[in-house]
Amino acid sequence: MKRDGSGVWRTSIIRRLGHTTRATAILLLVPALASLTMMFVTTARYHRAMSRMATAASLKPAVGTQLPEQLFSVAAGRVDYDASGADALLNSVNRTLDDLLEDTDGAGYLELTVARRTMATLSGYLAQLREGMAAGAPVADMERIVDEVRDVGDLITDMLDDFISVEIEGTAKSAAELQKIVWLTAIAELLLLAAALVSAGATSQDLANTIRTSIKQLEGSMHRLTGGDLKARVPDMEVDELSELAQQINVMANRLEALIERSRREQENLAKSELRLLQAQINPHFLYNTLDAIIWQAQSGKSEEVIHLTRALSDFFRISLSSGADWIPLEGEVRHVSGYLSIQKTRYRDILNYEIDIPEALQGGYIVKLLLQPLVENALYHGIKGKRGGGVIRVFAVPEGERVRFTVADTGKGMTPEELARVVAVMRSDAPALSGVAPAEGSSFGLRNVDARIRLFYRQKTGLEIESGPGGTTVSFCVPLKSREEIAHDEGVSG
Repeated sequence: MKRDGSGVWRTSIIRRLGHTTRATAILLLVPALASLTMMFVTTARYHRAMSRMATAASLKPAVGTQLPEQLFSVAAGRVDYDASGADALLNSVNRTLDDLLEDTDGAGYLELTVARRTMATLSGYLAQLREGMAAGAPVADMERIVDEVRDVGDLITDMLDDFISVEIEGTAKSAAELQKIVWLTAIAELLLLAAALVSAGATSQDLANTIRTSIKQLEGSMHRLTGGDLKARVPDMEVDELSELAQQINVMANRLEALIERSRREQENLAKSELRLLQAQINPHFLYNTLDAIIWQAQSGKSEEVIHLTRALSDFFRISLSSGADWIPLEGEVRHVSGYLSIQKTRYRDILNYEIDIPEALQGGYIVKLLLQPLVENALYHGIKGKRGGGVIRVFAVPEGERVRFTVADTGKGMTPEELARVVAVMRSDAPALSGVAPAEGSSFGLRNVDARIRLFYRQKTGLEIESGPGGTTVSFCVPLKSREEIAHDEGVSG
């Protein structure tokens, strides 16, 4: 197998046959190697156990016979204690027991530990004998000490016999395990041999399936591409003979998708330009009426009202223009709506009341400009003015998860179901943004413009949602508030 530039493992048919053969050989070798390893380990344990048993057996005559005889010769006065070699023999036995303890890890460790501790008793008896001989103690007392040494030596000999018995049991278990391993290995070899024979018979079929699958993947990807699914790509082919063809198809699909995406962006930019052009239209009647109201207030000597209207009109047009920016802080959108309603309140007085309830915590986020004012304008001219006694316009916002729902509700005359259906039909029309969109009386652009800008700038399928009845009309939309960084790449951002 080899890895291509994209990091995908590829293989040709010939290499795959070789890989299958090598994999089969490895499968047959693994259990054999494992069994040999286990045999070597078990054999080594067996030899270690035999060596320990031989060492323990060599200690039995030393503590059971040789040491008591040497001490008896000392007690009888035939040999001097220092010349008897009893201390050297005792030290040699202790060192041998220490080596056995270090090499033993199992049930026999307990017997060796007890035997090693019992050797301390022999050391005590030897010290008594040495001191007694030096002090000229009676021979009978010395012989009694020798008898104690003989009894302790017999006890140690019994402990060594117990240790040898435990080691024999462990060796028997090791032999049984070794036999079991041999049988399991033989069975595994037979099973793997049978599997290898079956695998060899199925290799040709598997290769045929691989080639058939690759060709079907090519056909499926081409069908999806010709059906309009430009995201469809041919997956990585495992067969080298087909991978080059798959790469060329994917290159062709990438170029086609890039061309269509470029065309889509151009169409989107054209639509945005059309919407900006419509958005830039200033209703002259609103401007004339506001200027007339300023002149009337000035002639009446109401300087405070003149200042208020002039500032509101200035804010209204400053935010409307926003230096050509598409996105502005929500706080600016709120001031824009507030200025508009303040001007209209001066004109319509008792027939218009309004409420704006947008939490300050939300006003730092950015929003596409002029989404709320057109809705308020529509509510005034098509809802409040058409109802005897006027009404109230409410503008409010409510968070919904990571998005915010903005609502403009009026208590105007409302619409019949037929009228509402016609408005929604025009708003959802697929005609170009500038076609068939005549500004309503007193409005710079209609609901359709706002709906189209929401769906275009936020790239979402839904825009405005409208409910209407005898009690008035409610228009709302739900969009995410964005940070300055998130929309910094867009066409324009207003501070």
